[in-house]
Amino acid sequence: MNFNLKDLPKRTGKNRDIGLTMVMDKGLSFREAEDLIESCSDFIDIIKLGFGTSLISKNVKEKIQLYQRNNIKVHLGGTLFEAFIIRNMFDDYVSFIEDLNLKTIEVSDGSIELNHKKKCEYISHLSKKFTVFSEVGYKKSNRILAPSKWIKLMQKELDAGSWKVIAEARESGTVGVFRKDGEIRSDLIEEILTKIPNEKILWEAPKKDQQVWFIKLMGANVNLGNIDPKSVIPLECLRLGLRGDTFHQFLK
Repeated sequence: MNFNLKDLPKRTGKNRDIGLTMVMDKGLSFREAEDLIESCSDFIDIIKLGFGTSLISKNVKEKIQLYQRNNIKVHLGGTLFEAFIIRNMFDDYVSFIEDLNLKTIEVSDGSIELNHKKKCEYISHLSKKFTVFSEVGYKKSNRILAPSKWIKLMQKELDAGSWKVIAEARESGTVGVFRKDGEIRSDLIEEILTKIPNEKILWEAPKKDQQVWFIKLMGANVNLGNIDPKSVIPLECLRLGLRGDTFHQFLK
């Protein structure tokens, strides 16, 4: 903070359990990653190497080391987990994660049919060695879960050992907890929150209007994910009421 402006909301600090910002790295170069760290590392808690990019991007190990040196958790996109699972290569996936020296892992089933009991077994097994994120929801807008189903799946995955459950929205913000036009399924989210604690959910919210809505509903320290690297500082300004959309939210 370059000036001690009064009446700003209190933000949790790094190594936080709530108020998380998860950024999507969809193939940044190492130099771009260095620039991201230089400008934004104080505001980033988690970086997801999106979908299958870690298989084909250059300097992946070097980027992971850079992020980890700056106290940022790193995990691979859940789609890559699914790509290994559908090929019956679970052990190979774990070996790949270990070779990258990752401590965090995502378990998802947004693109494949995976028995939920089996998914929870994966979570339970992996949670003995890794910090686990598990994702609930589908990547196709025509696959809809009832609110009671969202709650049931989330609770079972938390019970199985997930640190946080991720509410699916994709990097487009048009599925899962959002409609295909990006409209927020507010009734769904509010019903989920009657049963699942806010701090246990990481809401994928790539669009500014979605971020604003969550901040207004749950405050500055809501967990938000799938943030574009260029949106990290703008999001932090939204969290602090330093942008027009949330300007009056925290004034006393």
